[in-house]
Amino acid sequence: MPQTVEAINHAKDANVPIIVAVNKIDKPGANPENVKNELMEHGLVPEAYGGDTIMVEVSAKKNLHINDLLEMVLLEAEMLELKANPKCDARGVIIEAKLDKGRGPVATVLVQNGTLHVGDSIIAGTTYGKVRAMLNDKGENVKKAGPSVPVEVLGLNDVPAAGDEMAALEEKLTRSIAEKRIEKQRNELIHSKKVSLDDLFNQIQEGQLKELNIVVKADVQGSVEALNSSLLGLNKNDEVRVRIVHSGVGAVNESDVMLAAASNALVIAFNVRPDANARRIADTEEIDIRTYRVIYDALNDVKDAMSGMLDPKYKEVLQGRVEIRQVMKFSKALVAGSYVLEGKIFNNSKIRIVRDNIEIFDGELDGLRRFKDDVKEVAAGYECGITIQDFKDFQEGDIIEAYTLEEVKTDINDLNKD
Repeated sequence: MPQTVEAINHAKDANVPIIVAVNKIDKPGANPENVKNELMEHGLVPEAYGGDTIMVEVSAKKNLHINDLLEMVLLEAEMLELKANPKCDARGVIIEAKLDKGRGPVATVLVQNGTLHVGDSIIAGTTYGKVRAMLNDKGENVKKAGPSVPVEVLGLNDVPAAGDEMAALEEKLTRSIAEKRIEKQRNELIHSKKVSLDDLFNQIQEGQLKELNIVVKADVQGSVEALNSSLLGLNKNDEVRVRIVHSGVGAVNESDVMLAAASNALVIAFNVRPDANARRIADTEEIDIRTYRVIYDALNDVKDAMSGMLDPKYKEVLQGRVEIRQVMKFSKALVAGSYVLEGKIFNNSKIRIVRDNIEIFDGELDGLRRFKDDVKEVAAGYECGITIQDFKDFQEGDIIEAYTLEEVKTDINDLNKD
């Protein structure tokens, strides 16, 4: 399944050991060997076939071979020498964190070494504080948590990020380290530069980039495979190599953007669009999402960027998103009764129609009305009537994305470099 492939890619990119539980072996017609063969296509070769991936056939429903799976987990931990000392200061990792209205910042911590006590001063990333209370997985208050024990921790000054390392230290030291990390993070944000096709060649020339990581999303599996093989075929450049971090079918989602941010990748979307959450995170993380309807355009852009010949002329700016809620037929026109979800739509906007996160039309408005009046714009929270040039096949539930193309101004410094 696509989720499995995505999980494999995430684990590989983070160098995390993988143990596979092949479930539902009790079902009639179950074929575990077929599952193993499919996993081999993604680089997971079972030990029985001469590989190094532990695979255990289990049935969660009938409780078959669960003990074997647990033994394999313990064996892997022993081989990796994963040991802990419960008598030292606590070390762990933030699994999840949230801002609770009644309790303030709440962090789920997995203690990996030492023992965490109520009253300990802790630091996690750029956040710090004193443990006011701890709750176990049953919601019960506990006074301490040892190695491998997950607990909810209250008392941090802010919400940490998932994946941040937690440490118990002296109170003055936690505050001092957190302030230095905040300053360092601020400096890095000022000087950091995410990879994008527009400045790819400059980064290559400056020696900042040796590998171009790409996340590929498309509308059908055939397009995914075609894009992957074509992009990997560009690996003739001695300066930089193309690496597909993840590929899959469907809209660009939040997980894709987070993976791109973690691996400093750009996202290529073929006949699909990023959803609202993905777009918001991409803006925050400065992830370059490129959308295409022709495979050769994507290949040519990557190739030209690698050789320094990409000529960025226009940048797409999303103005608003509109949902079609009723299709109204009149003698002279077909009107989409719509509701503006976010932003604005203008009577001169370029528009695309998206159905099930797949782009089905790209064109222009024919008219924009509020009740019986023609209007220049309609803002979020208001209804409107829309007619579209050269397209009548819209349906209830379709999303209209209004956008404009802005000319990208060439920086004088870039001209001097050339």
